[in-house]
Amino acid sequence: MDRPNIVLIIADQMRGDCLSCDGHPLVETPALDELAGDGTHFRHAYTACPSCIPARATLMTGMNQWHTGILGMGRGQGAMPCDYPHTLAGELTRHGYRTHLVGKGHFNPQRAMMGFQSHELDESGRVGTPDFTSDYRIWFKEQVGSKPVTPDDHGVAFNSWMSRPWHLEEYLHPTSWTMTRALHFLANRDQSQPFFLNISFARPHSPYVPPQPYFDMYIDEETPQPHLGTWSAMHDEPSDAVKTNAWRGRRTDRQIHRARAGYYGDITFIDTQIGRLVNYMSRTMRADFANTLFVFVADHGDMLGDHNMWRKTYAYEGSARIPFIVRPPMTSQFRAARHSADEPVELQDVMPTILDVAGIPSPKGTDGRSLLPLTQAPGSDWRSYVHGEHSTCYSTEQEMQYVTDGRRKFVWLPKIGVEQFFDLEEDPGETNDLVAAGIREAEVDEWRQNLVTTLAERDAGWVVDGKLACPDDKWPLVSPWKTVHYQD
Repeated sequence: MDRPNIVLIIADQMRGDCLSCDGHPLVETPALDELAGDGTHFRHAYTACPSCIPARATLMTGMNQWHTGILGMGRGQGAMPCDYPHTLAGELTRHGYRTHLVGKGHFNPQRAMMGFQSHELDESGRVGTPDFTSDYRIWFKEQVGSKPVTPDDHGVAFNSWMSRPWHLEEYLHPTSWTMTRALHFLANRDQSQPFFLNISFARPHSPYVPPQPYFDMYIDEETPQPHLGTWSAMHDEPSDAVKTNAWRGRRTDRQIHRARAGYYGDITFIDTQIGRLVNYMSRTMRADFANTLFVFVADHGDMLGDHNMWRKTYAYEGSARIPFIVRPPMTSQFRAARHSADEPVELQDVMPTILDVAGIPSPKGTDGRSLLPLTQAPGSDWRSYVHGEHSTCYSTEQEMQYVTDGRRKFVWLPKIGVEQFFDLEEDPGETNDLVAAGIREAEVDEWRQNLVTTLAERDAGWVVDGKLACPDDKWPLVSPWKTVHYQD
């Protein structure tokens, strides 16, 4: 049997509950549902550091955030270094795979290869240096010629809660361009080599501007109301809410509805592009399609107004829980036996899963574990929880630590001395903080101890005499591996 091909699809800022196979009452994702039906949908998947750069560093290296050296996007952190000794694409390249990235990289510098042999970038308008222009923007200019239009003329800011339909033809949308270029790679690849294709969509990250038909799918529907707990009042801050790039603050019901309609439209448009991929591969490269591993994940989610919050970096489900689908090759050796799995998994598991299917050992320093065995049977020796965190970004009060298994979650906001605990089985919207309610104290203490155990292993001063402690109320926690690469 030829070595399997690999397609890794990343959505930027997509919530874990926004799949119809996850039970969302409105969002339509038929192509992803089909991949999940032929593979395994991991229902308790999380991003351990829920913002773009740290999440992608973990995904591309198989290391946890402490070992990548990036604990967030904000004070004390930094850009993703692109000289890690081992990366997902680098290992596959070294073992004879043809490796290509289309879409968002978010590397530094922006043209860094991160182990890929080639890439075509859409950086959502990010310009790291004055001489940088993304491949999407170059192509866009070629398409429109002398017409005075840009991809930004919809007028919605990059981190805004605002929404409207895309202002130009559908094929000019960056989501469509990303898949078009991915299909071009497949059509022109060297067929003597197995391939690793990373399709990295820059949506549904705001601006929420899907093409008109996809906006129309949801704007006249009743979108779910945001989750609001009694503790959410701390984020009902009018002075923050008036900003078009607000990280918190209560918007009107109409504004929240429009944001969600645009966001859902972006997701279904991505799903349509994945449908293009599946149709192309199953029709024109049938044997390769059957012998391809598909992995679909997001780097993090989006609060979409839950608890009066927007964007990401938070411990809460909208921000930290992500979609995670693994469709192994459709061969007797790999075919999935479980279509739904409840083990807690995270982005550090992507690289070892892919390398496992490719028959390549995980390199020294890898923290994640292959999910391939979990596609076949429950894991009796699997991790009992995921540990996540994020340094100060929008506000010091939301610097956070959390531990969860997808059924319970303990949250610590060290800079303001707040602890929260949620029963996600009874309260998936995290509206009832059991610490504030003063109940189930033994269970709360058990989960608090999980966080104590994890942080104590770092010996970074955040555990004193067996208790959680914040040694500095102003400066964030910084990994010692920020400037020196970790080696196990």
